[in-house]
Amino acid sequence: MTDVTTILNVDPFIRMALQEDISSEDVTTNAIMREPKLGMAQLICKENGVIAGLDVFQRVFELLDSNAVVTFYVKDGDEVVNQQLLAEVTADIKALLSGERTALNYLQRMSGIATYTRKVSSLLEGSKTKLLDTRKTTPNNRIFEKYAVKVGGGYNHRYNLSDGVLIKDNHIGAAGGVKEAVKMAKEYAPFVRKIEVETENLDMVKEAIEAGADIIMLDNMSYDQMREAVLLIDGRAQTECSGNITMENVNQIADLGVDFVSSGALTHSAKILDVSLKNLHSVDEV
Repeated sequence: MTDVTTILNVDPFIRMALQEDISSEDVTTNAIMREPKLGMAQLICKENGVIAGLDVFQRVFELLDSNAVVTFYVKDGDEVVNQQLLAEVTADIKALLSGERTALNYLQRMSGIATYTRKVSSLLEGSKTKLLDTRKTTPNNRIFEKYAVKVGGGYNHRYNLSDGVLIKDNHIGAAGGVKEAVKMAKEYAPFVRKIEVETENLDMVKEAIEAGADIIMLDNMSYDQMREAVLLIDGRAQTECSGNITMENVNQIADLGVDFVSSGALTHSAKILDVSLKNLHSVDEV
């Protein structure tokens, strides 16, 4: 994440998370730490996985203490192991105590997504198919979760509803059909935007081809239906498989020759990676 992205799009969400956790004051910390005091704590991994979100982890403490310093021993995308020392954080002890949970929440969540994505994407190695995420993200955490998918080796689908045209089943119902929906989208959307259509059967695939869709999504189709659809499309549009795609079944469609496979499970079903902030102690100020 760039500095501009952090300031404009990341900081507001981190501040909201901190404000959620500290509505008026951190009463425990304020009771124990009556005066400013420099301290250090160690970030330790507690299980094997892929780390992601280190900049966000650091930013939490910087927002609470502008003089906070984080020394990292790994970088985003690295595979880490149980009991590995990942970083050391030096800041005012109040900032360390008050920011600990928020910083770890981001890091655990993002690392869990990166870990799961790495596992799924590895099953597609050797094929032409790219692994995509979806908009099935935690509210107000999309920027973090989609970044984690990229760290894990996946690719981002559209970021939000303003990002691209994706005509889904209810859009088709509202428009009166696939052809009608694509025609309306072509008339309205900027010409640089690709138009993707969600299809559920071969008849809809044929309509999408005739309407000139740029990308045709094969949604919740059987393996045989998807194979026939790919043959039918024959390169006239890009193809995307979607619908209940998980680590357990993604390799079954790797040989279909589709361009993309999207999986909401990357962000809504990944378990956290367990990390912990330990060994907090005061240090002499230089």
